[in-house]
Amino acid sequence: MAYMTQEGYDKMVAQLKHMESVERPACSAAIAEARDKGDLSENSEYDAAKEAQAMLEMKINKLKATLAEAKIIDTKKLDRNTVQILATVEMQNMANGAHMKYTIVSESEANLKENKISSQTPIAQGLLGKKVGDEVNIRIPRGEIKLKIINITYE
Repeated sequence: MAYMTQEGYDKMVAQLKHMESVERPACSAAIAEARDKGDLSENSEYDAAKEAQAMLEMKINKLKATLAEAKIIDTKKLDRNTVQILATVEMQNMANGAHMKYTIVSESEANLKENKISSQTPIAQGLLGKKVGDEVNIRIPRGEIKLKIINITYE
């Protein structure tokens, strides 16, 4: 099951529509054009177009499966005093004083450039269920990190 925001769900639906209505016909056109060039046994353009079509179909099927399993979470119904999925958590690294702010999202919505981390990451797992003021030790690939939760918000 993929927990996500309405915004994340809507983005995935739009992406699926684009793949089905724009990219799929483009793949079919590329295959038809390559087929018109002659002998298929030695036609690398045809092979590449067929491979691109197979990759696109795989992406479409994966997206459909994710959307079928999606559970949209209403942040208004969440306990705002603890860290849960869709929480934006401001924290401080106790070792160097650095401040960080991440939103915990489903794996399908994770995007580090937007400060959205998957609920499956070690940091998110260590923060889930904690409250403002809690200090947590989290094992990450480079060792252990100690974080203090400064603020929890839900947008």
